[in-house]
Amino acid sequence: MSKRLTEKQKEEIIKLFTSGENIENLSKKFNCTQLTISRNLKKKIDEEKYQELILKSKKSIKSLDNKKQKSNSQSTIQQKNKNQTTSRNDEIFLDNDFGKENLSLDSFIEIAPLDYVIDNSNRKELSSVPISDVDLPNNVYMIVDKKVELQIKLLKDYPEWDFLPIDDLNRKTIEIYLDLKIAKRFCNNEQKVIKVPNSNVFKIVAPILISRGISRIVSSDKLISL
Repeated sequence: MSKRLTEKQKEEIIKLFTSGENIENLSKKFNCTQLTISRNLKKKIDEEKYQELILKSKKSIKSLDNKKQKSNSQSTIQQKNKNQTTSRNDEIFLDNDFGKENLSLDSFIEIAPLDYVIDNSNRKELSSVPISDVDLPNNVYMIVDKKVELQIKLLKDYPEWDFLPIDDLNRKTIEIYLDLKIAKRFCNNEQKVIKVPNSNVFKIVAPILISRGISRIVSSDKLISL
């Protein structure tokens, strides 16, 4: 269930966000989900300004990553030069008569070869939780369009998940709410809130949803994979 923020916290979040802080860091600072941060920002900031700040935040993160990569590259070069210097010093030592006299076969230890298979499979997607491992409350809620049976969105429509790879962002999703009041808060005049009295229905119909291209369920605190 989403953490309720105080008005003072909401004001501080908006101030930090407009100053360049990203949503991920704000969620850690205020101990709540990225979705909660995003929703509160959208209530106080108009859509155009919000998207502008999101774009600015992404550019800032990318610039920081480039600086880290450059720093790591310089460290690698320095370490390589250090290793080369050490190697040359070792060669000088071995050429020295003292080194030759004191270097014996007893100084060497035989190491048995490693006998196991290295897992070089593709990186697993760790952002989502399998629906089989999720314990949802008995009652959950969904917002549906009055003229459409099921409202489907892409994962990239949720700013709090925009750190995922582009392939994941193009996944089709449906959204559920764990609290009726929160669901009503995000429901407009062209929509309605429906109650799902048995949340286990999502596990039952998972194969049907997947056949329609829907592979994720978005909730307030987690991303659920079908």
